[in-house]
Formats: sequence, structure tokens, C-alpha cells
Amino acid sequence: MEPEDDRDPYPWIIWYIWKARNDKLFRGIDKDPLELVRYAESECQAWYNARETIPVPPQAHIAEETHALSLSNICMVNGSWTSTTKFSGLGWVWKDIMRKIQLMGTMNLRRRETALHSELEALQWTMESMIQHSPCQRFGTDCKDMIAMIEQP
Repeated sequence: MEPEDDRDPYPWIIWYIWKARNDKLFRGIDKDPLELVRYAESECQAWYNARETIPVPPQAHIAEETHALSLSNICMVNGSWTSTTKFSGLGWVWKDIMRKIQLMGTMNLRRRETALHSELEALQWTMESMIQHSPCQRFGTDCKDMIAMIEQP
């Protein structure tokens, strides 16, 4: 079981605010702020509950701790794009090995040609920011096309 400090809902809330911002900006969809916070908190709790229900064999504890630490020192990257707006959005967040947010950034710029272009620009900007400000050398994304492109150029 993880210490209560690790169940910090703020990264979840920030993430859902970012997504609501994108919905408002790119789709014209308004979300109720209180519902948004409640949903983010419930997703956070569901995540930790799901992790607690998976039994871990005793010999796997060392590997699990190493894996958890390595996943914590990662910078998560995202780009947003729609064909009907004038702007693309970029964002990233870096958590250190103690799972504490150390740096984050957001930026709007003129819409790029495709969603993949926005994602790649977000990754490039994030890497440039990390070179200047942190030792983070691992990056995560939810963009399947970018992952496929990097894995099999």
C-alpha cells in the first residue's frame, strides 16, 4: 500500500483542466468546474484502488520499486490539434524520482499541418526545455503515430 502523500489528486486535476481547456478551445464544449474536479479525484482514486487490488509476489517487490521510480522520472508530453481552429496547444509535465511535479509548461502556437506535427513539436519543445532545466531524459506520450514512428523509423 502506498503512503497517502502519493495519492495527490492535483496532477490528475491539472490534467483534466488541460483536457477541459482543449474541449472549450477546440470544440466549444463547456464543463462544470466542480464536476471536473470531482471526476479527476474519482479517477485518481480509481487508479490507486486498481493498483492495490493486483497482488504482487514477494520476489517482485524490488523490481516493482525500481520500475515505479523509473516511471516517476519521466516527462509526459502532449499536443492538441483540430483542423477547424487557428491554434495548436502544447503541454508537458515532469515529475522527479520522488513523484513530485518539478516543472511543467504549456504553449499555444499557430496550428500545425497535422496532429502528428503538433505532437512532434511538443516533444521537441519539451526536450529543449529539459536540456536547459532538468536531468529528465525519458519522455512519455499518448500519440500512437509518434511512438510507432520512433520505434520503427
